[in-house]
Amino acid sequence: MYSDLAILAAFALIYSVIASGLEKTPFNGALVFVIFGLACGPAGLDIVNLDIDAQALRMLAELTLALVLFTDAANANLGVLRRSFQIPGRLLLVGLPLTILLGFVLGVLLFDQLSLLEVALLATILAPTDAALGKAVVTNPVVPARTREGLNVESGLNDGICVPVLFVFLAFAVGQASETRTTSLILHEFAGEIGIGAGVGIVCTLVASFVIRASRRRGWLGDIWAQVPVPAAAVTCFAVAQTLGGSGFIASFVGGLIGGALMRNDKEELLQAAEGTGDMLSLLTWVAFGAVVASTIFRSFAWDAFVYAVLSLTVIRMLPVFLCLTGTGLKVSDKLFFGWFGPRGLASIVFIVIVLGEHLPGAETLQLTVGWTIVLSVLAHGLSANPLAAIYGGGPQSDNTAPPVK
Repeated sequence: MYSDLAILAAFALIYSVIASGLEKTPFNGALVFVIFGLACGPAGLDIVNLDIDAQALRMLAELTLALVLFTDAANANLGVLRRSFQIPGRLLLVGLPLTILLGFVLGVLLFDQLSLLEVALLATILAPTDAALGKAVVTNPVVPARTREGLNVESGLNDGICVPVLFVFLAFAVGQASETRTTSLILHEFAGEIGIGAGVGIVCTLVASFVIRASRRRGWLGDIWAQVPVPAAAVTCFAVAQTLGGSGFIASFVGGLIGGALMRNDKEELLQAAEGTGDMLSLLTWVAFGAVVASTIFRSFAWDAFVYAVLSLTVIRMLPVFLCLTGTGLKVSDKLFFGWFGPRGLASIVFIVIVLGEHLPGAETLQLTVGWTIVLSVLAHGLSANPLAAIYGGGPQSDNTAPPVK
């Protein structure tokens, strides 16, 4: 245990002192973390043996995603978002359902060993994009503001929207639902997950913002403890929503939007520490993924899983995005950029752990396919984020240079 801790701590130290330099290169963030975990895990040097089960990995991924969603939403440029909400609106309401549908169709053609419901689960697990993996793009100032905000809102909300879809399919797959109550089940899941999640995010953040601002006025919040409120608010939003049957991801993102607007005068100072905490959790999550999950899939290669993973990151994502953005006035290059930067990561990890807990017949194929998709996404999107952002942005731009969508 202590040797593992020593290696992880030393790696965190080394990465922290070179992180700013690596951010300008294709080799940064999750890509480095996964490679390190893979190299040190059982498939590599076998010097790190993390005793972490599926539930522990799920919890780590959930907390990381909740904090990243909260801070990304708090940093959102609401002025740009109001002018160009048509983009994330189409991506969520049209592009996301089309992505699940296309993923289902191609999955049926590829996987003879999976039932129709298991294929539907696979398509849903891999539909949401990852805010953490997409951070290199949505925080890059050379990318036009409307593109950054569009991708940020899409990744912030699509995982929460996919949660009720996942649970509906899962209920049928394990025989807990019947055709006679399909409509009520769907309505209950969507109303509960989205409605409760959004409501909790609003209420918890309103209370937290009031308390933080009151404390600041009285001089009670010192520099040291100023690092705590935002991570605590993010986890509170997530945990309360999950406890009440809502989506903690929706709560975290909505809470971040509210918090960023209410605490705009102190936002930079309060968010800085929270982003550091999120980066540290991200490091631990992706190192664990590399050491535990990536090591496994490299020893269990299957062509159908690999091919579907490639299709998931290309055709299954890019074609629906291209179609749903038709008529928005965006150029072909804009649509391709939106389509390509749909990384899969933390949300898919959480979803596959939930599904594996039900012990479905096709669990091994589902795990292998999701694992390959995430690994390929970390590699492909990690290596291409900075180069493609520079080509697409055409050089430094301010946040206000992007015109509103027609």
